[in-house]
Amino acid sequence: MNHRIRFNADMIRSVVLAVVWTLAVAATALALGHSVWWWIAAGPLLALAALAGYDLAQRRRSLLRNYPLVGRLRYAMEKIRPELQQYFIERNYDGRPYDREVRTSVYERAKGIAGQEAFGTERDVYEDGYEYLLPSMAPLPVAKEPPRVLIGGPDCARPYEMSLFNVSAMSFGSLSAQAVRALNSGAARGGFAHDTGEGGLSEHHRMGGDLVWEIGTGYFGCRTADGAFDAGAFADKAAGLDEVKCVSLKLSQGAKPGIGGLLPGAKVDAVIARTRGVPEGRTVVSPPYHQVFGTPRELVRFMARMRELAGGKPAGFKLCPGSRRQFLAVCKAMADEGTGPDFIVVDGAEGGTGAAPLEFADNLGTPLTEGLIMVHNALVGAGLRDRVRIGASGKVATGSDIVKRLLQGADYTNAARAMMFAVGCIQAQRCHTNTCPVGVTTQDARLTRAIDVPDKAERVRRYQHSTVSSALEIMAAMGVADPSGLRPRQLVRRTDPVTVRPYTDLYDWLEPGELLAGPPREWADDWADADPDRF
Repeated sequence: MNHRIRFNADMIRSVVLAVVWTLAVAATALALGHSVWWWIAAGPLLALAALAGYDLAQRRRSLLRNYPLVGRLRYAMEKIRPELQQYFIERNYDGRPYDREVRTSVYERAKGIAGQEAFGTERDVYEDGYEYLLPSMAPLPVAKEPPRVLIGGPDCARPYEMSLFNVSAMSFGSLSAQAVRALNSGAARGGFAHDTGEGGLSEHHRMGGDLVWEIGTGYFGCRTADGAFDAGAFADKAAGLDEVKCVSLKLSQGAKPGIGGLLPGAKVDAVIARTRGVPEGRTVVSPPYHQVFGTPRELVRFMARMRELAGGKPAGFKLCPGSRRQFLAVCKAMADEGTGPDFIVVDGAEGGTGAAPLEFADNLGTPLTEGLIMVHNALVGAGLRDRVRIGASGKVATGSDIVKRLLQGADYTNAARAMMFAVGCIQAQRCHTNTCPVGVTTQDARLTRAIDVPDKAERVRRYQHSTVSSALEIMAAMGVADPSGLRPRQLVRRTDPVTVRPYTDLYDWLEPGELLAGPPREWADDWADADPDRF
């Protein structure tokens, strides 16, 4: 089925070019040899033929490189306002005003276009759930340099300074080689981190950007022949490669918490097979569970082992939170063992760029706001927050998103979907079919040719820089010099048409060590039931 789809896509491109060029040549011949009146047809056809040639040769628009002339229909429809444009916004982004900000911030910032509009907000500020940040009567000058977050607890010998905004986990295999190269090159230019995703550490990740090497249940890139964790192979890369700055263990992801991953065999070419250590051409299935631990205590001990194998570099894990009791069990294990992760990445249930079963995507996992606040409070209440940094990922795309997540307890943020947009993703939702029309999520060389790595890398750098700059501007307008000055009271939510409440009222905020001294009633049962020796 996939081969037929690719064949049809190629046929569309070939037929359009053949028809336009043939008609242009024929009309020109008739104009020269028979009647000047043929120039009426030859002129426009020659112009179309020239435009088709330009589309094939240009490097800025991936869609046009793969689909000359035909791809222009999409851009033409986007310019028709307001009915058709709104229709496509609703089709692609659920019609939420937030996603209009995403489109504006990513595409315009990546292209270096100032994202300013007249006539105020188009959002309904009286709608239930509307959130806003509180500006200050005494704003501050915008910081000249963005702050960085030091990752590395007391057991870490080689801490890393993380940017406020980084590339979230997306695997080579799920993404094309060109997309991975563009992301890593952009990270190198902009000085931010690039999470490899669980698909292994490939040659395409090594374009000079700082790496967070993530391993999942398949242990790709550090697995034995039977799929178990290979400590020696892990140490060779984690400790031996300077570009690897942190190592991360994926427990679960927002798109599909509780199940493993799947890479269709059509995508598993020789390079992917070599990178992952799997057979070429065969579908790769990652199990839903890890072999390296079975209890909270074993997880904490494995974090220490990962850090040791990585030569003292920061080690952490990523999860889409579920049971608060289970996470508190991890906190108790950390306290008992006197060690733990250097960082935890909280992945919201609304996040995830990979294909997932619809029922999992819609019904499983904790949304980022609640998950992030829970993890932050659990670490604070257990007296562990000062040694663990928290990353947040899940539809983070704008400067205001960054500020909100920092207010809710994160130290830094990651983005996957928005970074894909910066590389050229048009959200065709063909990620799992190997037929991505702009070459971002396919291994088909006929489609990946559309991505010009230097151009897309610069877009990634520009988008990240502009988004962090926006976050700094917002913080300055709030009277905050750096993220340490942000407080939950500065974020407000409308709960009904006549009521607004700050985050200090909407959620519990524990004091340092409060769970140890005597947990509040809302936390008491979960804290009492949390067992460091069972999930």
